Amino acid sequence: MNTEILPVDLYKANVELQLRITRLLQEGALRWLESVQKSSAEGVAEITAGIEGLQGSANWQSMAMLPAETFWRAFQHRVNDGQAINQLAIKNQAAFTAGMQQALESWQKAVIGVLGGSQSTQPLLQAFGQLGAAWAQPASADNGKTGKGA
Repeated sequence: MNTEILPVDLYKANVELQLRITRLLQEGALRWLESVQKSSAEGVAEITAGIEGLQGSANWQSMAMLPAETFWRAFQHRVNDGQAINQLAIKNQAAFTAGMQQALESWQKAVIGVLGGSQSTQPLLQAFGQLGAAWAQPASADNGKTGKGA
Protein backbone atom coordinates (compact mmCIF):
# COMPACT_ATOMS: atom_id res chain seq x y z
CA MET A 1 0.00 0.00 0.00
CA ASN A 2 1.25 3.48 -0.83
CA THR A 3 1.23 5.47 2.42
CA GLU A 4 1.52 8.80 0.58
CA ILE A 5 -1.81 8.28 -1.20
CA LEU A 6 -3.61 6.88 1.85
CA PRO A 7 -4.08 10.19 3.74
CA VAL A 8 -5.25 11.98 0.58
CA ASP A 9 -7.81 9.28 -0.19
CA LEU A 10 -9.06 9.27 3.39
CA TYR A 11 -9.30 13.05 3.29
CA LYS A 12 -11.31 12.82 0.04
CA ALA A 13 -13.68 10.28 1.58
CA ASN A 14 -14.25 12.51 4.62
CA VAL A 15 -14.78 15.62 2.49
CA GLU A 16 -17.28 13.73 0.32
CA LEU A 17 -19.17 12.64 3.45
CA GLN A 18 -19.27 16.22 4.74
CA LEU A 19 -20.47 17.46 1.35
CA ARG A 20 -23.28 14.90 1.22
CA ILE A 21 -24.40 15.73 4.77
CA THR A 22 -24.40 19.45 3.91
CA ARG A 23 -26.52 18.74 0.81
CA LEU A 24 -28.97 16.71 2.89
CA LEU A 25 -29.34 19.58 5.35
CA GLN A 26 -29.82 22.09 2.52
CA GLU A 27 -32.45 19.90 0.84
CA GLY A 28 -34.35 19.63 4.13
CA ALA A 29 -34.20 23.38 4.66
CA LEU A 30 -35.44 23.95 1.10
CA ARG A 31 -38.40 21.62 1.66
CA TRP A 32 -39.32 23.53 4.84
CA LEU A 33 -38.99 26.88 3.03
CA GLU A 34 -41.20 25.74 0.16
CA SER A 35 -43.81 24.51 2.63
CA VAL A 36 -43.84 27.82 4.50
CA GLN A 37 -44.12 29.77 1.24
CA LYS A 38 -47.05 27.60 0.12
CA SER A 39 -48.82 28.00 3.45
CA SER A 40 -48.25 31.74 3.39
CA ALA A 41 -49.61 32.06 -0.15
CA GLU A 42 -52.71 30.07 0.82
CA GLY A 43 -53.23 32.32 3.84
CA VAL A 44 -52.95 35.47 1.74
CA ALA A 45 -55.40 34.06 -0.81
CA GLU A 46 -57.88 33.21 1.95
CA ILE A 47 -57.65 36.67 3.51
CA THR A 48 -57.96 38.34 0.10
CA ALA A 49 -61.08 36.30 -0.68
CA GLY A 50 -62.57 37.25 2.69
CA ILE A 51 -61.92 40.96 2.13
CA GLU A 52 -63.32 40.84 -1.39
CA GLY A 53 -66.42 39.06 -0.09
CA LEU A 54 -66.86 41.74 2.55
CA GLN A 55 -66.52 44.58 0.05
CA GLY A 56 -69.28 43.17 -2.13
CA SER A 57 -71.68 42.51 0.74
CA ALA A 58 -74.44 44.94 1.57
CA ASN A 59 -76.18 42.56 3.99
CA TRP A 60 -75.55 43.68 7.58
CA GLN A 61 -76.63 40.36 9.03
CA SER A 62 -74.03 38.42 7.05
CA MET A 63 -71.42 41.02 8.03
CA ALA A 64 -72.34 40.57 11.70
CA MET A 65 -71.79 36.79 11.40
CA LEU A 66 -68.40 37.30 9.75
CA PRO A 67 -66.21 37.35 12.93
CA ALA A 68 -67.56 33.99 14.15
CA GLU A 69 -67.27 32.40 10.71
CA THR A 70 -63.77 33.77 10.29
CA PHE A 71 -62.72 32.38 13.66
CA TRP A 72 -63.90 28.85 12.86
CA ARG A 73 -62.39 28.91 9.37
CA ALA A 74 -59.08 30.11 10.80
CA PHE A 75 -59.24 27.47 13.55
CA GLN A 76 -59.85 24.67 11.03
CA HIS A 77 -57.11 26.02 8.79
CA ARG A 78 -54.62 25.98 11.69
CA VAL A 79 -55.57 22.39 12.55
CA ASN A 80 -54.97 21.43 8.92
CA ASP A 81 -51.66 23.33 8.97
CA GLY A 82 -50.59 21.41 12.07
CA GLN A 83 -51.35 18.10 10.38
CA ALA A 84 -49.48 19.15 7.25
CA ILE A 85 -46.46 20.25 9.29
CA ASN A 86 -46.40 16.90 11.10
CA GLN A 87 -46.55 15.02 7.80
CA LEU A 88 -43.80 17.22 6.35
CA ALA A 89 -41.61 16.66 9.41
CA ILE A 90 -41.98 12.89 9.09
CA LYS A 91 -41.26 13.03 5.36
CA ASN A 92 -38.21 15.28 5.86
CA GLN A 93 -36.82 13.12 8.65
CA ALA A 94 -37.26 9.96 6.59
CA ALA A 95 -35.53 11.54 3.59
CA PHE A 96 -32.68 12.82 5.77
CA THR A 97 -32.23 9.46 7.49
CA ALA A 98 -32.19 7.56 4.19
CA GLY A 99 -29.73 10.04 2.68
CA MET A 100 -27.53 9.90 5.77
CA GLN A 101 -27.50 6.13 5.68
CA GLN A 102 -26.47 6.15 2.00
CA ALA A 103 -23.78 8.73 2.68
CA LEU A 104 -22.34 6.71 5.56
CA GLU A 105 -22.40 3.51 3.50
CA SER A 106 -20.56 5.23 0.64
CA TRP A 107 -18.04 6.69 3.07
CA GLN A 108 -17.55 3.31 4.70
CA LYS A 109 -16.93 1.64 1.31
CA ALA A 110 -14.47 4.37 0.33
CA VAL A 111 -12.52 4.04 3.57
CA ILE A 112 -12.46 0.25 3.36
CA GLY A 113 -11.36 0.54 -0.28
CA VAL A 114 -8.49 2.79 0.74
CA LEU A 115 -7.44 0.50 3.60
CA GLY A 116 -8.21 -2.72 1.71
CA GLY A 117 -4.64 -4.00 1.62
CA SER A 118 -3.77 -2.97 5.15
CA GLN A 119 -3.32 -5.28 8.14
CA SER A 120 -5.26 -2.76 10.24
CA THR A 121 -8.48 -3.26 8.26
CA GLN A 122 -9.97 -5.82 10.66
CA PRO A 123 -10.36 -3.44 13.65
CA LEU A 124 -11.82 -0.86 11.27
CA LEU A 125 -14.36 -3.36 9.95
CA GLN A 126 -15.34 -4.23 13.52
CA ALA A 127 -15.79 -0.53 14.32
CA PHE A 128 -17.99 -0.09 11.22
CA GLY A 129 -20.01 -3.13 12.29
CA GLN A 130 -20.61 -1.57 15.68
CA LEU A 131 -21.58 1.72 14.05
CA GLY A 132 -24.04 -0.07 11.78
CA ALA A 133 -25.49 -1.96 14.72
CA ALA A 134 -26.00 1.28 16.63
CA TRP A 135 -27.94 2.73 13.66
CA ALA A 136 -30.01 -0.43 13.20
CA GLN A 137 -31.08 -0.84 16.84
CA PRO A 138 -33.05 2.42 17.19
CA ALA A 139 -34.79 1.75 13.87
CA SER A 140 -35.95 -1.70 15.05
CA ALA A 141 -37.03 -0.33 18.42
CA ASP A 142 -39.00 2.46 16.74
CA ASN A 143 -40.70 0.02 14.39
CA GLY A 144 -41.90 -2.05 17.33
CA LYS A 145 -43.24 0.99 19.16
CA THR A 146 -44.87 2.47 16.07
CA GLY A 147 -46.77 -0.75 15.32
CA LYS A 148 -48.14 -0.98 18.87
CA GLY A 149 -48.94 2.71 19.31
CA ALA A 150 -50.73 3.19 16.00
